[in-house]
Formats: sequence, structure tokens, C-alpha cells
Amino acid sequence: MRRYMSAFILAGLPLAPTAHAQPSPSAPASGVDLGALNRSADACSDFYEFACGGWLAKNLLPADRRNWGRFAEVQEGSFATLRRILESPGGDADQRKAGDYYASCMDEAAIDAAGPRPLTPTLERIGSLQDRADLPALLAHLHAVAMLPSGPGRAPYSALFDFESTTDLGEPTQKIANVDQGGLALPDRDNYLKTDERTSVLREKYQVHVEQVLAALGLPAAEAAGGARAVLTLETALSRAAADPVTRRDPDKMYHPMTPADLRALSPHFDWKSYFAAASAPAFSRVDVNAPAFVQAVDAIVANTPLADIKHYLRWQVAHASALMLPKAIRDLDFDFFARTLRGQQEPTPRVRLCIADTDERLGEALGKAYVQEAFGPQAKADMLKMVAGIKAAMREDIRRADWMTEPTKKAATRKLDAVADGIGYPDAWRSYAAVRIDRSDALGNFQRALAFERQRDLMKIGRPIDRSEWHMTPPTVNAYYSPLENNINFPAGILQLPFYSAARDAAVNYGAIGAVIGHELTHGFDDQGRRFDTDGSLRDWWTADDADAFEDRADCIADQYSKYVVEGDARVNGRLTLGENTADNGGLRLALMAYLAGPGATPRPMLDGFTPEQRVFLGWAQSWCEVSRPETERIKAATNPHASNRYRVIGPLSNMSEFQKAFSCKAGSPMVREKACRVW
Repeated sequence: MRRYMSAFILAGLPLAPTAHAQPSPSAPASGVDLGALNRSADACSDFYEFACGGWLAKNLLPADRRNWGRFAEVQEGSFATLRRILESPGGDADQRKAGDYYASCMDEAAIDAAGPRPLTPTLERIGSLQDRADLPALLAHLHAVAMLPSGPGRAPYSALFDFESTTDLGEPTQKIANVDQGGLALPDRDNYLKTDERTSVLREKYQVHVEQVLAALGLPAAEAAGGARAVLTLETALSRAAADPVTRRDPDKMYHPMTPADLRALSPHFDWKSYFAAASAPAFSRVDVNAPAFVQAVDAIVANTPLADIKHYLRWQVAHASALMLPKAIRDLDFDFFARTLRGQQEPTPRVRLCIADTDERLGEALGKAYVQEAFGPQAKADMLKMVAGIKAAMREDIRRADWMTEPTKKAATRKLDAVADGIGYPDAWRSYAAVRIDRSDALGNFQRALAFERQRDLMKIGRPIDRSEWHMTPPTVNAYYSPLENNINFPAGILQLPFYSAARDAAVNYGAIGAVIGHELTHGFDDQGRRFDTDGSLRDWWTADDADAFEDRADCIADQYSKYVVEGDARVNGRLTLGENTADNGGLRLALMAYLAGPGATPRPMLDGFTPEQRVFLGWAQSWCEVSRPETERIKAATNPHASNRYRVIGPLSNMSEFQKAFSCKAGSPMVREKACRVW
């Protein structure tokens, strides 16, 4: 399901407090961060530099980070609150469990003293595999206790393939079983397939890393070396059949409902019946196989790969998934390759940051309930509901005015917009973790039991009606999302902080920041992916042919525009991969401006700190995106992330808006004024 969940930003690791740079104080009059400005820059040449140049000059990238920006600043404050909660006694039973989980994660001395022994039962189970017929049951167990970290735009993934519940795209009131591609530790399929020198060297380093990890698990040197070669060979075979990120954005290409018998015919060498039984999945008659070619590749691997090689692959997958809760030797290896080599991070992330992040990931609503009680007030919720209503009204008007749409499509679009449900701050009902056993002295066991609990909770949804009130982000998350399958927008409490929102500052800046986030999420319902779904979340074409063609022409303009933006060296923004997010950025900011001018800005507003109300809206948007980032991280983002680089999230939308050109008196031909402006919404 998360494949179709459009988040405002897909950041990397959630952050906890450190001693690095703090947010610049907001100016009391306008709400614009005056210290972040570079007034020597020309707003009409490079508005990102004008809005963020002062911030960039003062914020050197800390050695223990891959990037540092305004989202990180917000997370600093939110995670400081979470740390106080986790390190304080008291609270309800679930909050105490979260505290115990965090404490076990923080107890490095106990983790190091235990060495790899806590992983021994799992490794022994892998080592005892002697018959291919026993592989399905083994995989079902590993999928429950050793989920690998998630990457941009995808859910956490498992060895060889993923199995979970998802909303049935053809019948969105129901959950359906789902088999999807998985099992690749490197961030992009092209990391296995490209033959340029940079990628080839990366693969060599990856193989060395896998060899070192297998040796740290106790394998003899020669066996570890052979195992690493086997892992790379197996993952390369998977990557050849994996759908690329752009293809995975197209729901029509990823929806393949079939019966379990059809799945068995597709991959006859893997006993799916045994796997489903071992996974304790409920009986079902339909399964969505997102990538049939990938499942066939898995079948060939199961049939033809020596069992010894498969076991090495499974050992590696388990160790990588569990690295946070394993001894220092393995943790250091994991950092050295996945953080330093891949993403350029120079020093390890402080343990406290990792453990708060993991606790939020595993027991997020237990932690989130306490966070909301401490950090989220009624004024923020009231203000958000008011802004959501105003921005929906702006979008309703935007649809009405669209001269490229016919009336039937406009009416259908308006019905869908009117049906969008709003979630502000936190879910209506809190999840219970009563079934999860947490032991303050068992870090790896806690990790495995929390994963198994969440997996079983997910699988039990198969065949049942969907719960449209369920949230897919925890309340402290500094993010927001739209779900086309549920047709709802949700804004966790974590993002309702400066620089996105403050009840005390000028409304124009709030509309440019959090208002544009609201508009962004609403626009996702009508971007190149969201427009494929109807009011109820069904994958159904509700557009006339001419209107669909007109949409595609406008979307092509956006894709072409962003594809020209250079990120790092020879790396460019992928205009097709980022099309949905870029469409939402462009539409969201425009809707926020419309709503502001129809609401708080409807009466004459004064200049504040030398800026007009319209200028403050644009500065509110731009200053949300100030960020420094490592070249390696930017390259990975360009290849895998559906969001453009932060600089272009500012420059791209503003250069398409005549309102921006007028607000800053930019002349035709200025770099911030596109000769051919692109606009979908």
C-alpha cells in the first residue's frame, strides 16, 4: 500500500537531539527567518540562494549526518521531547514498553557482551536447511523477524520477496494478499546492473562488506568470501527482473490480481501453500502479484541456486536487518558501507538518535500518544482545519476555472475532492501493543518480537474491509501524506512546528509553509498517479479521452522541466520519477497562495520586514527547503527518490508562477522566469 502513499518528503533517518546547529530564530514581525536570507543574491536569478543563502552559510554539514536542513531542525525539537518521554518513568503500559524497548537498544554494553549469540537460533535455523521443500517455512519465519530497512517510496522489504496485505485496487473496500519484489540491499536495481566505473567499484566494495559481515558471524574466511560472491550473484539475478522506480509508480503496470493457483503456476518450484501456512496468513482467494517477472526470477533462483548459496544470502539478509541490535563489530561494518561509502556520512550516527528512531518505528503509537499529550495543542488543530477548508475551496475553484477540462471530468474531480478525508495530528483510536513482549535486557529479541507483531497484525487484514481511519505515519513524524486508495490526507503533529507552522506568526508565512504542504497533499489526488483513482479509491479511469490527453501534455511539460536540473556531477533529477511530487509542489504552492488571498489576505495587509504579503508566502515556502547535503546522498536521491532535490523544489514551482514574477518584479528572461511556464494545477 505504501507504494501509492504520497509523502511530502521522504527523509532518511529520523533524527534525535545533538549539539549541532539550532534553528535560526524567526523574525517577530513577519515570521520570515531574516537570518536565513542572503540579501546580496538576486531573488529573480536564484530565489533559493536569496531565501536560504544566509542559512546555508551558517550551517556546515555535521560529520554524523548525510544531510541537514529545516526538516532536521524540526525533528531535533520533536525528538528531544521523545527522549524525555522515553527516559522518564511512568505513563501507561504501552508507553512503559516503549521506554523499555529504547533502554534495551541503548544498552550497548549488554549488546556487545552478548556478541552475535542472540542471533544464533536464527542462524542455526538457516544452517539446518537441507531440503528446498523447507525453504518456504524458513522464509516465512525470516520475514517475520528480519525485515530490512525501508527505502524511498517503498515499505520495508524481506529476503527474496515481500508478502503483506494491501488494498485491492479493483475493490478498494477490501484488503488483499500481496506479493511484491524485495530482497535487494543496495538502494537501486541499477547498482547491480550498470557497468560504469563508479558503479563497478561500488559493487566491489559491497561484496567486501558482505564478506566482512559473514566473517563477523563466525564463518571461516574462505567460506565468507565465497558466500559474499554468492550473495552478489543472487541479488544481481533478482535485480534483472525488478521493476524500475518509474514503472513502480504506474498502478496499471503493478496491479496483477490472480488466484493462489495462478501464482503457483507462475512459480511452480516454490511451495506457496506451505509459505502462506507458515506465515499464519488467513485463507484467501485472490492475491495481487505486483511484479510477475520478479516472481518468476525468484522461482528460478529457488530451483537452480545451490542451497549453500541461498543460506549465505539469508545469513547476510538477517545480519543486515538486525545490525542495530548486534555487537559493535557488525554495527561498524554496517555504518562503514551503508552510511559512509554509499551516502558520504563521515562519522557514525549517535546511538541515541538511532534508538529513538527505531522505537518510533516499532512502537510508534505508544510513543506518539505521549508525544501528542505533551507537544500538540488545540490551536494547531483548529488552525489546520481552517486552512484545509480554505485550500480545498481554492482547489474547487481551480478545477472550475480549468479551461483544459470538460464539465464531466470537472464534476468527477470535484466529487473526489469533496470526499477527501482529513486527519490532523494523530489517529482517532490508538493502537494497542499489549500482545508485544518487551524485555529491557533483550534488544534483539524485542526487535524481532515487535516486527513479528506488526507483520501478523498486517497479514490478518487480508480479506477484511479496510480501515480508513488507520494512519500510516506516527504522530511525531515530520511529514504528511495523501493516500489515493483511502482518499485521505494526514498531517502528523510532528510537522506542525516552525518553520512550517506557528500560531504566533504572520498568516502569509504559515500559508506559504504548512499551507503549501496541505495543497501539496491535496494535489496528489490529481497528479499523474492519483488521477488514476476515483473517489472511492478504485483504480478506474474517470477522465474523458481529450481531458486525459490534455493532462498528459501538461504533465510532460513538468517532467521535461525537472529533467534538465543537474543535481551532482552527471546526475540529474529524473523528471518521470519525480513527476507526482513536482506536480504536487507546483499545485500546492499555487493553492496556498489562492487560499491566503481569499482568506487572511483578502483585506489589505501591511509590509512586514520589508516584504509584501505575497512575498512572505513565497519565502515561507522557500525557507522550508534550506538544506545542505552530501554529494553521495544527492546521487542516491536522484536515482531512487520520488522527490526532487530541495533546491529545485524551490526554483521549479516559483519559476512557473507569474504571481512570483510580479511579487518580486522579475523581468522576462530572468532565470526565475520560465519562458514556457508549466502548469497542471
